[in-house]
Amino acid sequence: MNDTAILARLEELGLELPPPPKAVASYLPVRVSGTFAFVAGQVPMVDGAVMQPGRFGSSGGVSTAGGAEAARQAALQALSALRAALGSFEPLSGIVQVTVYIASDPDFVEHPTVANGASDLLVDVMGEHGRHARAAVGMASLPLGASVEVAVIAELA
Repeated sequence: MNDTAILARLEELGLELPPPPKAVASYLPVRVSGTFAFVAGQVPMVDGAVMQPGRFGSSGGVSTAGGAEAARQAALQALSALRAALGSFEPLSGIVQVTVYIASDPDFVEHPTVANGASDLLVDVMGEHGRHARAAVGMASLPLGASVEVAVIAELA
């Protein structure tokens, strides 16, 4: 992929890559293996604070729209992590798989709508290269009290 084109597309969308995330525990933000790059789960952060903390569902208080925005931020962080690990977007062929973890009550069923925040961001930025397989799964809780966590697998050229 063309590094300059992706950065220009981000600018067109009014987006800026956040600083690359740093590991907060015993793991790597990105692990390259063969022709794949595995991005560790990204909890959406803004100015050092978790964006949209809490849960979805009757007892949670996080709106579906707020969750989609948080998933979008987490996907943006994943792109930042990839660029930092690879040195640029040039080695990137595309996004293969996205997993969106959603802290929710058992009655919550709008997982796909929340996950669309991450998926739509990747397609908006990368076009067809951003299209991917996806899983959106409910969880009892997530790190740091986050409502959303996004993990990405990318293919390298």
